[in-house]
Amino acid sequence: MPCPALPDGFDFTDPDLLHHRVPLPEFAELRRAEPVCWIPQPANVAGFQDEGYWAVTRHADVKYVSTHPELFSSTLNTAIIRFNEHIQRDAIDAQRLIILNMDPPEHTRVRQIVQRGFTPRAIRALEDTLRVRAQAIARSALAEPGPFDFVTKVACELPLQAIAELIGIPQDDRAKIFEWSNRMIAYDDPEYAITEEVGAESATELIAYAMNMAADRKQCPAKDIVTTLVAAEDEGNLRSDEFGFFVLALSVAGNETTRNAITHGMHAFLTHPDQWELFKRERPGTAAEEIVRWGTPVVSFQRTATQDTELGGKPIRKGDRVGIFYASANHDPEVFENPDAFDITRDPNPHLGFGGGGPHFCLGKSLAVLEIDLIFNAVADAMPNLRLVGDPRRLRSAWINGVKELQVSAG
Repeated sequence: MPCPALPDGFDFTDPDLLHHRVPLPEFAELRRAEPVCWIPQPANVAGFQDEGYWAVTRHADVKYVSTHPELFSSTLNTAIIRFNEHIQRDAIDAQRLIILNMDPPEHTRVRQIVQRGFTPRAIRALEDTLRVRAQAIARSALAEPGPFDFVTKVACELPLQAIAELIGIPQDDRAKIFEWSNRMIAYDDPEYAITEEVGAESATELIAYAMNMAADRKQCPAKDIVTTLVAAEDEGNLRSDEFGFFVLALSVAGNETTRNAITHGMHAFLTHPDQWELFKRERPGTAAEEIVRWGTPVVSFQRTATQDTELGGKPIRKGDRVGIFYASANHDPEVFENPDAFDITRDPNPHLGFGGGGPHFCLGKSLAVLEIDLIFNAVADAMPNLRLVGDPRRLRSAWINGVKELQVSAG
């Protein structure tokens, strides 16, 4: 049955919706009236042969689904809540090789290996280098003679450089990572004219690039993260193809999401000038977490029920898809005081912008928080009088809260 709390035909995964706004009023209504609600869809519109999905909107329920992988699988239909209607089932199933779409115990094995690259020591080792890079990015943007696009000149640069630094990609190749990752996630946006085939080709090129890196390190080990992941002796390692799929996931999870968090953060600061003044004056360490809560770059992922169960008083059948909406959970008034306020001193801040806990909690959270903190400190130092020149141009997407362009001026 359609959800009575929503207009007829309303679908949170309709790409046209996120193209214009995050549906916060509708999320609020569902949390109040029907926090677990069936959303019908025409067969195959999302790439799945079913009739819709359950929308899960409360913070507590999103956490429950996230922390019970034995009940709610990432593998069965992947974590992507909507593909396009032309995708073939074998293309969906192929994505099970990405860590995002694995369940324990396979997920546990791969994660235990790749988390070697994200230890506190590894992140601390990057901090000084990334601080210098953030300052250089801000100075370079400041040198622009007029208005400039904050997305391409600032927001995308540090995440790309951080990934390159982390896994040893030559900095000159970071533009390739940017293009490949953009093409993989932009299939719903007609401006990019990205077909499913182009997206698949980009994924193949990125995987091949990473596999070549892995093969090189296996032959000639170096003192870097790639060697640690693929050539470690007596402690398990990634096969070359597994490393390729890891880099693919990292290029989206570590690039697209952090870039969009930075962009949303800048827009929030410039539309909440009191918070920008506060940040410039006090530089609170809580700002990065609030930026992620406020922006929530990944609006939703999905899980698939492995057995009949119940959630929020609703019977969930085996095989049902369950959409977990982080953007809604991050505005739940049962958890956040005044959730619609952008407050960089918010503490505690148990947002779900890095996932709802459980096996898929974001591996790169510490790196993302560091990048956000460094880039806003650099922008505040170099461009304290930054101002908006135009409204954000949003990405048309079913699940990413993305911004393609944000025109600003440093004068």
